[in-house]
Amino acid sequence: MTPELYDANRRAAHVVTRDGAVLRAGRACLFVLDQLGYRWVARIFGIPPLSWAVELGYRIVASNRTFFSRLLFRRTDQR
Repeated sequence: MTPELYDANRRAAHVVTRDGAVLRAGRACLFVLDQLGYRWVARIFGIPPLSWAVELGYRIVASNRTFFSRLLFRRTDQR
């Protein structure tokens, strides 16, 4: 992995499709949703201006990963 690719992956998720297209950030998430069977969600949120909201939401979450991981994945004691 090149240093440039490593740095790009630290900032955003990337997906390489079968045809070689590289999708990043919100578009990559929509592609994954489509592949997981949530095709209707991916198609609706892939239409502008909703796709712009997905990209904005992705940037907000990616910029605050620590906060969102603590908020969403709280440790529970198993005692």
